Amino acid sequence: MNLRLTGATFSLFVSVGSCFTTTRRHPAFGSPLSATTATPPPSAPAFDLNEYIKEKKPFIEEALEKSIRSQHKNTDKICESMLYSLMAGGKRIRPVLCIAACEMFGGSMEDAMPCAVSLEMIHTMSLIHDDLPSMDNDDLRRGKPTNHVLYGEDVAILAGDAMLSPSFEHVAAHTPRTIPAQKILDVVVRLGKSVGPVGLAGGHVMDLECEGRDNVTNADLTWKHTHKTTT
Repeated sequence: MNLRLTGATFSLFVSVGSCFTTTRRHPAFGSPLSATTATPPPSAPAFDLNEYIKEKKPFIEEALEKSIRSQHKNTDKICESMLYSLMAGGKRIRPVLCIAACEMFGGSMEDAMPCAVSLEMIHTMSLIHDDLPSMDNDDLRRGKPTNHVLYGEDVAILAGDAMLSPSFEHVAAHTPRTIPAQKILDVVVRLGKSVGPVGLAGGHVMDLECEGRDNVTNADLTWKHTHKTTT
């Protein structure tokens, strides 16, 4: 499985996971790990990522589907557009890693799920915008018509915008109140930084600037893949 995740990206998941907990654990093992080593006991079972994804994915899909609800007939179209892309499938590797990082530090799936949903909302926003005619101009994603093909470019832009703002709201409003408010705020700040100029948006700008160039450097590619591709 090619996850296309860099060390910088995984460190985001680990730092977010650690915000929810104080005891460090590995998700495959029941006992805490020491602060000096991440090596499991020799008798511990091997951690199977594919099985872990299979186990967590149904819970993630359910949480994603419940995360967007139209509250008024005038919001039906925008919410339909948002859900179309959010529920279009995929590996859900970002929410899975978020939950795994939280469990590694002794937390639970329930602790991490609001943040996991938020990450997938942000990722989906980036896909909607990435497919636009002004960006990659793609008509298909995962074998299905892209958002702007079905709903129009104007609604697709707004659907992406509407996906981003509630992603932060979802963490703040739905993270269990057993988690200290300061830690929830820390997660929101980290998520915000990951989307900004030194994050997804900045990486996408570099991606656009590299198109058609024959003098793209390794530093350019590293910036793009670290900040855009892995978000």
